[in-house]
Amino acid sequence: MADDSTTTEAANQPVEISEEDLPKKLKDLYKKAKDAIEMNNHKYAVNLLQAILKESPGFVDGRRVLRSASAVVTGGPKKKGLFGGGGLGLMKLQGQSKKDPVGVLEPLEKELEKDPFNPAANELLFDSAIRANMLKTAAFALETVRKGSPENTKLLHRLAAFYMSRDMPDRAIGVYKDIAKQDPTDTDAIKGEKDATARASMQKQKSASGEYVLGKKSDEETLALEKAGRAALTREQLEEKVGGLLANYEADPNDLANVKDLAQTYEKMEDWANSYTFYDWAHQLSTNDVALKTKAESIKDKAAEAELRQLEEHIQTNPDDTEAAARLEELRSTRVAEQVTERQKRVEQNPTDPQLRFELGQALYHAGQFSDAIPHLQQATRNPHIRTRVLLLLGRTFDAKGMNDLAIKQLSDANDELIAMDNVKKEILYELGLIYAKIEDKEKALDCFKQIYEVDYGYRDVAQRVEQSYTG
Repeated sequence: MADDSTTTEAANQPVEISEEDLPKKLKDLYKKAKDAIEMNNHKYAVNLLQAILKESPGFVDGRRVLRSASAVVTGGPKKKGLFGGGGLGLMKLQGQSKKDPVGVLEPLEKELEKDPFNPAANELLFDSAIRANMLKTAAFALETVRKGSPENTKLLHRLAAFYMSRDMPDRAIGVYKDIAKQDPTDTDAIKGEKDATARASMQKQKSASGEYVLGKKSDEETLALEKAGRAALTREQLEEKVGGLLANYEADPNDLANVKDLAQTYEKMEDWANSYTFYDWAHQLSTNDVALKTKAESIKDKAAEAELRQLEEHIQTNPDDTEAAARLEELRSTRVAEQVTERQKRVEQNPTDPQLRFELGQALYHAGQFSDAIPHLQQATRNPHIRTRVLLLLGRTFDAKGMNDLAIKQLSDANDELIAMDNVKKEILYELGLIYAKIEDKEKALDCFKQIYEVDYGYRDVAQRVEQSYTG
């Protein structure tokens, strides 16, 4: 019995290993997989890598290569709702993960093979890896979401919290910056970046003075910290918290602190409708707190977007539902008109705010009112924190009006201001490439696509565009 117990414990706590640690048989398979990728036979490489990970689930580099190869096979990130598609398969694996976090990795990789960037599947990989003490694998799972679904700020917050719990504030800083790019109103990300920057500075100072040298936390301490961070984001814990806050609310609906806490908790649960209700009430209870008003309006937008996504997902699985399709079309047109009206009011109330100008320009662009959008977007370029995103949209707006030279100028300016090849720079280069292709400047179009190809083979259809240029 003792031997069985030891075996089970070892199976549940696999050691993360490098290529050097692989048995010879798996080393040979790994070489074949890499050769297959060199030969552009990614499907075969995926099969080999799945076999390797079945035998050696702690082989982190193999999992990274598998994800990259699967991305090529599937064509990169799929368009879907903000929080990804879970499905019944993943729901079953969630229950299995709690009992056998290592055993769930093989079937989970089969799910990820179909959609490597699926946020729900990668979150489950993160949770399973944490339970199995596979911390590099856990980080890789959410870094995959960061790459494929940068708009999923909920999971990016989990990644940043994980890095902070591991005493890796330098990495957390980058994640918090990415969140703020997606949502400049995210006060938690702004505060998180400041805290991470302060901690990183303290680490460097202490290390330089000889008082303290940064070392890895013990596995027990790391797991305890991550468990605490994860508990705050667990659905059951949030629901329990809501129950207590609602009881307090019934006793005193005018308690501003409690109302704000309710709004924030519903926001973490992604219950946008209830979150908006309480943020709006908190604003009314406050002495016209502008930050609360802005937050309420932001959450209201997310609630409307969530309803649209639910209808879109329903229609994808029920394409013959003409009633739902008509409802979706009606909701889209109504939503576009509402956004223009709401954002015009916000600009009227605070005409000097570049962020509000950007949001109005964005709404006008989606409404097809391109000429009206341009002056607002031009004013929004004054904000350095959103300038590149504004230039990207301004370029698209000029392109929509058929003003290709002006579109190229805006996108080129945005591209020149970005050094790192992040998701925004890739998007800008891709748009530039499309416009150059449209005006038949094949050399410049190909140069844009090649810059992306060099760092991200699986980005949209750049691989196909670049490789076709070599075959004629």
